[in-house]
Amino acid sequence: MDLSIQRDADMLHAAGVTGVSVRLETPDGTVTARSGVSDLVGRRPVPKDGYLRLGSITKTFVATVVLQLVDEKRLTLDRTVEQLLPGVVSGADNDGRTITIRDLLQHTSGLYDYTADVFPDPSAQTYYTNRWHAYRPEQLVAMAMRHKPDFPAGTDWAYSNTNYVLAGMIIQKVTGHSWEQQVHDRILRPLGLRHTETPGTWPFLPRPHAANYQQFAEDGPMVDTTIPYRPFDSGADGSMTGTARELNHFFTALVGGRLLTPAALAAMRTGVPVPQDSGHPTGTRDGLGLFFTPLSCGGGYLGHGGSGFGYLIRAATTTDGRRAITVSAHSRPADPQTAARQEDALRDLIDHALCRTA
Repeated sequence: MDLSIQRDADMLHAAGVTGVSVRLETPDGTVTARSGVSDLVGRRPVPKDGYLRLGSITKTFVATVVLQLVDEKRLTLDRTVEQLLPGVVSGADNDGRTITIRDLLQHTSGLYDYTADVFPDPSAQTYYTNRWHAYRPEQLVAMAMRHKPDFPAGTDWAYSNTNYVLAGMIIQKVTGHSWEQQVHDRILRPLGLRHTETPGTWPFLPRPHAANYQQFAEDGPMVDTTIPYRPFDSGADGSMTGTARELNHFFTALVGGRLLTPAALAAMRTGVPVPQDSGHPTGTRDGLGLFFTPLSCGGGYLGHGGSGFGYLIRAATTTDGRRAITVSAHSRPADPQTAARQEDALRDLIDHALCRTA
């Protein structure tokens, strides 16, 4: 065991995370670390290579499918949403004629993020009341269309899950098949990722897995949120599940050029600056479903994060694709300062791991 990786995992646990798991792949082998407990009742250890909710890391899989369609000349990144989904993006000053596929994948569309509408009251009661309700993609986009855009398309950056709901609809329109089937046929099956799934509205993680816990109020209890909140956990913007082993394999294959042509991969890696107030480290750039984050030792890494009620996950690989890490944290606090400390500890863990093996 790499004691420094274990020490950083323990620091993340000490910052208040109930359970932590880390898997680092290097040319010299695999390093794993676990800290905390799998659940607050039985207090079992965090499982080795347990199943995880991938959250928004789903977006990287979806973007990869879109770029494969670009490789096949079935799409271009400059095609507009209106050309592909006529009339879907309209109303309240939203105009699909001005928004390109590139804008969707890079979060430069300006479209409102629907998630605030499906969880308007941040409380445990809202979670319990609404967690079984699922919306069709068209319904989620229609919610977003009731709001004015944050900015004209292509002029700024703001993360919006609505972008990837639309990307999933575009995959369906172009191929005649769901984004889920396309991810299976084009990525999961060729790479042999048998433990990575697109469960849609199915709410249960396979075993083994750690429980996820969300604190909705600063003086409130940790609520078991292992059952996802389906209003925003069941679509192309964040519904996939898998394991750290397979997630590392996916990112290594992607960045290593096994899924896209050099031109498409270069487009995916070409990023726009992410604003300083976005919660990302200074120097972060957003490509097409793939973020670039600087390393303290120079250079940077490529990857994506995911989050939902009760969990944070980060997947990252060095720019040469030779080293990859997945870190999962299985609880989230209500206190913003505690959340910031945990986020810093998680980022430090990734930075230390990749810098030590660079």
